[in-house]
Amino acid sequence: QVQLVESGGRLVQDGGSLRLSCAVSGRTFSNYVMAWFRQAPGKEREFVAAISRSGDNTYYGDSVKGRFTISRETALNTAYLQMNSLTPEDTAVYYCAARLSAVVAITPQLYMYWGQGTQVTVSS
Repeated sequence: QVQLVESGGRLVQDGGSLRLSCAVSGRTFSNYVMAWFRQAPGKEREFVAAISRSGDNTYYGDSVKGRFTISRETALNTAYLQMNSLTPEDTAVYYCAARLSAVVAITPQLYMYWGQGTQVTVSS
């Protein structure tokens, strides 16, 4: 079983930055594709970013391209999401997810393991 614990969410002003962390335990971190999704009230869960097992390949949702950066640190069993130039439209609960596969996916149904989520609120 894999456990994922997100941290770093908080209230931030429009134009600010945040870094979210996702600590992974229970299995070999390098075997998992990692991703971030978000869900705002009344909306479906949205793909934000994903990173391959090696960290060499990253993928982003259109709404965050050029502003967010996903990364991973194998020695710490941790994935990160650096978020810059935040806007109120980025307000959501952010979820970390893991997929035991060599193939990166952007569909939430293809991820087996999820964290509990961390709230990010951007004030205008």
